[in-house]
Amino acid sequence: MRRKPRPRDLGIAPGVLTPGPWNSLTDVPGVRVGHLTLDHDDAELPVRTGVTVVVPAAGSVFRDKPAAGLEVVNGFGKAAGLSQIVELGLLETPLALTNTLGVGAAFEGLVRHSLDEHPEIGVSTGTVNPVVFECNDGWLNDIRGLHVRPQHVLDALQAASDGPVPEGAVGAGTGMVAFGWKAGIGSSSRVVEAGDGTCFTLGVLVLANFGLAEDLTVLGTPVGRSLTPQQAGEQAEFARGAGSCVVLLATDAPADARQLRRIAKRATVGLARTGGIVQHGSGEYALAWSTTHRVPHRPSDAVRASSALAEDGPLMDLFFRAAAETTEEAVLGALFAAHPVTGVRGHHAPALPADRVAHLASPARRRTPEPPTHTS
Repeated sequence: MRRKPRPRDLGIAPGVLTPGPWNSLTDVPGVRVGHLTLDHDDAELPVRTGVTVVVPAAGSVFRDKPAAGLEVVNGFGKAAGLSQIVELGLLETPLALTNTLGVGAAFEGLVRHSLDEHPEIGVSTGTVNPVVFECNDGWLNDIRGLHVRPQHVLDALQAASDGPVPEGAVGAGTGMVAFGWKAGIGSSSRVVEAGDGTCFTLGVLVLANFGLAEDLTVLGTPVGRSLTPQQAGEQAEFARGAGSCVVLLATDAPADARQLRRIAKRATVGLARTGGIVQHGSGEYALAWSTTHRVPHRPSDAVRASSALAEDGPLMDLFFRAAAETTEEAVLGALFAAHPVTGVRGHHAPALPADRVAHLASPARRRTPEPPTHTS
């Protein structure tokens, strides 16, 4: 399918920092992303779901664990593996995204991958902590059919690439809806200059499945007041109790777990800029990790030397800004990239009319919203 314009192609460029070459999570060296999409009608009900995996760093992340920080914005979710991240501040497997009732299968897929890659697990060392995030795609997908299986995670890992990240209705994003419009996977990145000639990259991938139609905001313009998706009332009711957004942030800067949690918190700024209000029934999670601040599974000494970012001065603020800008752009990227999808019970998620959004959000326009029009 032909790639749709990304936000920047239409003049929608949130923030002031410069994106990386792909403007994607994979601009961070060593990070790879893979999708497995399940989109077919040969079951009793339409299947609109899938798996997205993120390989968080080069090499073995079990034997050389990336530092990580987690921010639970609203814990209305069924994610797996988070308590160990909070306790230890480390990752040790790839990350999987899928639908709410596919968490168990995705967990097993990550376990199988880890056992295949590391024969010492459960024999000469302990077990492993797979990390799975989820959003509810039951508006479009036959979620009761439990179509995601462990092999799908293995297939997605096999397909993982460090190239541009496919966005929209792909992988875990196949059945996701945001602000009443078809959404799913989005990605973005920013270059952070340290001031001494050193540059770091912060990249983001989101699984966007949240927000009410009337709240959608682009570059500060409340475009949702002028755009009404088909079945907006029904979708808004669904979103009030069944949304969610997962934000994954990677950087090659040597940040420690505490600093990474601080960076992860700023993803909420990007979500708010798009119109998200973190509803009662919406699970919002942000996870940040460093590809260069790594901890060996078996330390060689009792005391480990490590480096971290200096927090006095402008550098941390630049990372906070990068987290906000990339999250905002990634959510918009998910909306701009997605194609319309019809799913279970005839529910339909239309594609966002990107050209009209770009017109409404143009800096040259007055900030007065147009009267609503219905778009199928």
